[in-house]
Amino acid sequence: MAVDLAQDADVRDLAERTARFIREVVIPVEETHGGVLPSEEARVQLQDAARAAGVFAPHASPELGGHGLDMRARAAVFEEAGYSLLGPIALNIAAPDEGNVHMLERIASEEQKERYLAPLAAGDVRSCFAMTEPAPGAGSDPDALSTTATRADGGWRIDGRKWFTTGADGAAFAIVMARTTGEPGDRGGATMFLVDADNPGMKVGRHIPTLDESLFGGHLEVEFSDCRVPDDAVLGEVDQGYRYAQVRLGPARLTHCMRWLGIARRAQDIAVAWASEREVFGSRLADLGMAQAMIADNEIDIAASRGLILQACWELDRGNPAGSQVSIAKTFTAEAVWRVVDRSLQLNGGRGVSGDVLLGRFLREVRPFRIYDGPSETHRWSIAKRTVGRYRREQAR
Repeated sequence: MAVDLAQDADVRDLAERTARFIREVVIPVEETHGGVLPSEEARVQLQDAARAAGVFAPHASPELGGHGLDMRARAAVFEEAGYSLLGPIALNIAAPDEGNVHMLERIASEEQKERYLAPLAAGDVRSCFAMTEPAPGAGSDPDALSTTATRADGGWRIDGRKWFTTGADGAAFAIVMARTTGEPGDRGGATMFLVDADNPGMKVGRHIPTLDESLFGGHLEVEFSDCRVPDDAVLGEVDQGYRYAQVRLGPARLTHCMRWLGIARRAQDIAVAWASEREVFGSRLADLGMAQAMIADNEIDIAASRGLILQACWELDRGNPAGSQVSIAKTFTAEAVWRVVDRSLQLNGGRGVSGDVLLGRFLREVRPFRIYDGPSETHRWSIAKRTVGRYRREQAR
């Protein structure tokens, strides 16, 4: 069956309006603050502006004040939002809130939706997703999960340490993955819990210094010690946490790709504008063969990334698991975006490594994406396993 890459007229309109909003409202703020949002007040102001422009929360359902876009439609709008580092947070589609909205809409009870989802989708609060742990805990291998949740006094007691919990500083609540059966290394046995930030058993610790700084609320260590929650804090069903995680992780990997593809386009635009103006060795930089090759390779990487993203989105929209397609899109895009930004910086020469343009900031922001949401090596391993498994099944038939 052919993959239809064309977007509907209303999606194209929303993408165009998003592009104008990013260029006219968001980029001036981004350039003033070097690509790092300075405060909660600035976040609220940008989101109020996005709401006024009619581009806020494109992923959320209309009942939640959003546009209810499917994955393929999100690709066009999220890419335009990602043209600025601050665009995703302005539209309330930045990680981790965007992925949490997606998952809560599909898994949460009606009471949980009213208490947690509605204010999150509206931008009234922020959230975090606490799954990754310091070694030897869960990271690339989720089965290594060591944080535990045990029955206690009609509810649950959560104990464990998390780190790289994005957005934990100032989050109103956390979605916490904890082991309810089995031991670290065992498959399954995980449950998701909703934990309010004012729970005395949840302690937000230090900000982890990282290359990237644009994800609002930082990457933090979080400790759960005798953290008591009631039964209605369970998100979904007990011991089904890994299954629910797939509801979030596949789409979240793709929306990361969409957003970073916007930054790749921005870097390419900066490079092409500079190469078209800069005169070296008696000609325009853009007329030199080596520069032309870099510009062309950027276009190839951008186009190929977009095609892989749309193919994976199309599969998800049809209700297919799309594990391989998501891994392929994520691996290729994470590496392609790095190449595009790196070449663009190179084309700008000394200007590229200066603070006069944001290419250095872009480079620092996109490098961790080859690790976040699963390192490229883990995705390649997964792709290879599926490929070999498919071959063996075909041979057996």
